[in-house]
Amino acid sequence: MKHPSILKGALAALLLTPAFLVSSQDYIPSTEVIEARKQFSDDRFGIFIHWGIYSMFGQGEWYLNYGPNADEYKKAAKAFYPADFNAAEWVTAIKDAGARYICITTRHHDGFSMFHTAENDYNIVDGTPFGRDILKELADECQKQDIALHLYYSHLDWVRDDYPQGRTGHDTGRDPEKRDWNSYYGFMNRQLTELLTNYGPIRAIWFDGWWDHDEDPVPFDWHLPEQYSLIHSLQPGCMVANNHHQVPFEGEDIQIFERDLPGENSAGLSGQDISQLPLETCNTMNGMWGYKLMDQNYKDSATLIRYLVKTAGMGANLLLNIGPQPNGELPSVALSRLKDIGAWLRENGETIYATQAGPFPAQSWGTSTLKGNRLFLHVMTPDSNAILIPEGVRIKKAKKFTDKSPVRISKAGKHTVIHLDSIPEETDCIIECEI
Repeated sequence: MKHPSILKGALAALLLTPAFLVSSQDYIPSTEVIEARKQFSDDRFGIFIHWGIYSMFGQGEWYLNYGPNADEYKKAAKAFYPADFNAAEWVTAIKDAGARYICITTRHHDGFSMFHTAENDYNIVDGTPFGRDILKELADECQKQDIALHLYYSHLDWVRDDYPQGRTGHDTGRDPEKRDWNSYYGFMNRQLTELLTNYGPIRAIWFDGWWDHDEDPVPFDWHLPEQYSLIHSLQPGCMVANNHHQVPFEGEDIQIFERDLPGENSAGLSGQDISQLPLETCNTMNGMWGYKLMDQNYKDSATLIRYLVKTAGMGANLLLNIGPQPNGELPSVALSRLKDIGAWLRENGETIYATQAGPFPAQSWGTSTLKGNRLFLHVMTPDSNAILIPEGVRIKKAKKFTDKSPVRISKAGKHTVIHLDSIPEETDCIIECEI
């Protein structure tokens, strides 16, 4: 995940048989991937988990980039003991919130693996006194509770000498003479093979870090087509997503927008055109992705619910982030927000899950979602009790979604007007229309 402070600014061949070495233009999604895309789009709401040894410093997931030496930083693993981690409690809270999937950081830019890997000892099992594979426990619990699992994986690494250094992680003490792309690429593909072999069904691999080389004088070749083909070969239903802030590349199955709704670019990372792939917006509950002790600036529940609605109104999913504490618990404020979102979705989820974008852009009063011939108007910020619908939308009748009471409609030229008894004050006043 790109940090807000920089917003401005032939071992692999052993893993890839010739059948998998396809060009980027040859990707045809499998039947399993097409089904996964549909399930993903229907879900509309997932939870992002940014967790690693960086949580111990309480400074967010980019702490290593800002000064610590990598060898000193890595010593924190010897003290990482998240005694209160409970996969069942996590998944239960997330499922009760109405989220349909979880995406967790298996390895972030600091190179620490939150799963048991044979590639090195710098992992949750071999490198900490905790000695448990939290990813295995989480994956088993997700299968038990029928929650889809997505895995975040960093394309860049601030601690490995063989990673070809980009524009971040310059001061961590790596030896530039040991840069070796073939070595690093093979390492990544072996880890991806572990993740897609040892942890059950994985619905998506969520890459991050491509942008570390986006200012290179000569375009950097990440060899993504071969890597994507490896993923699809290991699990034919596993989708590929890449947080590169570009129009999706061939071989990808999801388009990501970071800290912005599709088509908006207020955070400076999401100015790319919108594709026909399933869409996902990722954003934080507070200000950081990873746990930051001093960041208690959580968005209130109404704001988060409205953001979920706005995202659905654009035909996209919301991947809402939580940064667990170093002891393994989800922060109490985050749990409170999850509880409120879950209560709202139990009442109103029909207007969010398995819907499409509404037939018109977001309006000053709110947005809309569509399911068949049922149009749901989400009135969230009206300045009048008369809701003007953009022209071209023919509404036959309307009623309140909650109590099914009829709502009066009239015509104003080419527009339909929805007449409410008063200006709504609730988080989202939903009007169900037949079109």
